[in-house]
This record gives sequence, C-alpha cells and structure tokens, in this order.
Amino acid sequence: MLGTNEATIIEILAHRTIAQRQSIKEAFKRSVGKDLPDELRSELTGNFEKVVLGLLMPAPVYDAYELRNAIKGAGTDEACLIEILASRTNDEIRALRTCYKTEYDRDLEEDICGDTSGMFCRVLVSLLTAGRDESTTVNEVQAVQDAKELYEAGEARWGTDEVKFLTVLCVRNRNHLLQVFEEYRKISGRDIEDSIKREMSGCLEDVLLAIGEYDPHFVNHSPALLSCAVQGLGTTDSILIRVMVSRAEIDMVDIKAEFLKMYGKTLYSFIKGDTSGDYRKILLELCGGEK
Repeated sequence: MLGTNEATIIEILAHRTIAQRQSIKEAFKRSVGKDLPDELRSELTGNFEKVVLGLLMPAPVYDAYELRNAIKGAGTDEACLIEILASRTNDEIRALRTCYKTEYDRDLEEDICGDTSGMFCRVLVSLLTAGRDESTTVNEVQAVQDAKELYEAGEARWGTDEVKFLTVLCVRNRNHLLQVFEEYRKISGRDIEDSIKREMSGCLEDVLLAIGEYDPHFVNHSPALLSCAVQGLGTTDSILIRVMVSRAEIDMVDIKAEFLKMYGKTLYSFIKGDTSGDYRKILLELCGGEK
C-alpha cells in the first residue's frame, strides 16, 4: 500500500457491521490478491492498529485472540478471562472455543487449567462448558432454596463452601439469579455482592462478582469496566480496546447511557480526555457521538 489514509480507514471500519467488514476483507482479497489485515498490519502501529485489526475479526475469532494473549507468555491476564467468559452466551462460548482450537491448535480448557488454579480455575472451566440455563424461567421454590444454601455456605458458617457459589452462579439463568439475590437479601440482610466480598478474595471474588453483575447483554458491568480503563494512572488500553471493539454494534447506546448515569460524565468525554491521535478518533467513532 502506497501510503495510508487513516481517515478513510476510520470512516469505513467504524461504521460497518462485523458481517460487512468480512465482506470488505473478501472483496479486497479478490481485487488485489492480498489479505487486508496483513496489509494494514504493515502500515499501522500501536493502539490504532490493534483497534483496526480487532474490528476486522469475526467476534469469536476476536474473543479467541484476546484469550490467547491473556494466557500465553509470562503471567496471566485474569481480568480478560473473567470479562469474556462471564459475559458470553453459551453459543458464543462454544464458538470461541472452536476458533481457539482452529486458530492456535490448542485446547482452551487445557490452557486455562495450565495457567490458573484452585476454585478460580474450576469456575472458569464451568463457564467454558457453556451449560448455563438460558431460559427466562424462575422457579420460586428453588430460588428460596438456592438463597438459603448460599447463606449457609458463606455468612452462616465458619469458612466458605465455595463450590455452592459455583453451582448456583454458573448454572442458573439470569432471571432466576435475580430472584435468588432478592431472597438472599431477605435471609441475610446483605446484598450477595457484599457477602462475596466478605467471603472471597482475589480472582475468585472477581469472577463471582462478574457473574453476578453481568446481564445477558453485558451492560451492567461495562460502564464500571470502562471506568477502570480510563481512570487512574493512564488508560488501560487493552480493556478499553476490547470493550469498544466487541460491543460497538451490540449495546453501545445502552452502555453509554449507563456510564453517564453511574459517573455523571459521558463515555465520549472520558475517551477524548485519555486518548489521542487516530486511536482516539476511531474510538470516538465507535462510541457514536457525545450523547
């Protein structure tokens, strides 16, 4: 490519669906006989490159790519594992597992078990089975029983029966869990979030809180996640990029509204203040405006 028109790249990729971007990739290859991602990779750099290449990946390929980067090398990005596995649907998890195997010739469960341990590992493996009930049915009797068992597994005993938290939080559907949490509040006088914080710690606490907070559309947790990405000592670009790329065409309007309600500032203004250059421009386009 003789020179790069970043403005055109931003204008096209930030305003197309994932399916349309795949069609663009195919048309580019037919026209010039080269892969568009490879060509852009040779021309772009830094976080702008990461956003552009992420946008060109189908959703499960992007999830697999992020998970592989979270696992490989020294150390593990536990936050990435939690964010993706706690927020995806059963079908999405099955798809990303297949892509992970295809792209890297590795088994995702084996890699996660090799990089994590204890109950945190067991929760991640449970999520990887893609076996959560995805109906909207609420069993009132079971909800009361679940709440009672969670209370007896935590607040009501010395030590914590972590397996019971795994069994309920990783298996029940969202509507049922909301009822469980309400019943738990009646029994214990506490929110389930407070009890998890009192009884757990570290990555196990983080993943159980994430499971409790994520709704099927990921809105509840995204504003808090994005706030972590753009506050403090500089921007945590990996989180910011991952959320903006993966949610731009799904629920960005809802995320922006929730972000404004939670923090009294627009997501647009947060991004504008903490990023720069073409990286800022494409994120702002993905954000979709000030309001």
